[in-house]
Amino acid sequence: MIRHRINGRETAGRSSRTAPVWNPATGTHQADVLLAEPYDVDAAVRAARAALPAWADTSVMRRSRLMFAFRELVDKHLDDLARLVSAEHGKVLDDARGELVRGLEVIDFACGIPHLLKGEYSDQVSTDVDLFSFRQPLGVCAGITPFNFPAMVPLWMHPIAIATGNTFVLKPSERDPSAANLIADLYAEAGLPDGVFNVVHGDKVAVDAILDHPDIAGVSFVGSTPVARYVYERATAGGKRVQALGGAKN
Repeated sequence: MIRHRINGRETAGRSSRTAPVWNPATGTHQADVLLAEPYDVDAAVRAARAALPAWADTSVMRRSRLMFAFRELVDKHLDDLARLVSAEHGKVLDDARGELVRGLEVIDFACGIPHLLKGEYSDQVSTDVDLFSFRQPLGVCAGITPFNFPAMVPLWMHPIAIATGNTFVLKPSERDPSAANLIADLYAEAGLPDGVFNVVHGDKVAVDAILDHPDIAGVSFVGSTPVARYVYERATAGGKRVQALGGAKN
């Protein structure tokens, strides 16, 4: 049974519903994944919110060093991740490795986050007025990601969010969920504090719980255009910042 990763631990939470995880290459039913209820999403968000103050207050250099350690672990386990992607998505191993290399490029970018987080200062922009700008964490962020790139698309999101001092809740596709769990294990091995990165598996019930949760400040989504529109409208109605990327064809 594929379970959630909340606050540094594997848990079934209150999930009672499951979905099959198939091997598309053989048509075999290889596992079942738990589908989160609103309580499970709330537990992940509460863990992320509790971890936020300490993580946001962590120096940018320490966050950068953790990203370097995480990058090395992802590279070390690249073939393990590729095998999970291949087994659940159906793409060949070389294609799975390719999407992970693209994900590594984003971690590389996150390793340079100290330079990107520099603020600005302008002297005398008006009479006796100086201008300062600061870059600060937004809060608890969430990612809702698609079936076609179960490793690469989440890696577009959480390394940048975490490196900039936010905490994160990932809801991957329930059709190929295992790569997200291994990524959570690698974050823990790299030294990421419990609660900073959480994984909840689920369907529309989990998505709606994320979109409606008052403690989630931002949502990033990749998927179809109709669902992107739905995510954007529902999440922004609650005052969240939203990236809703729909209709892409690779």
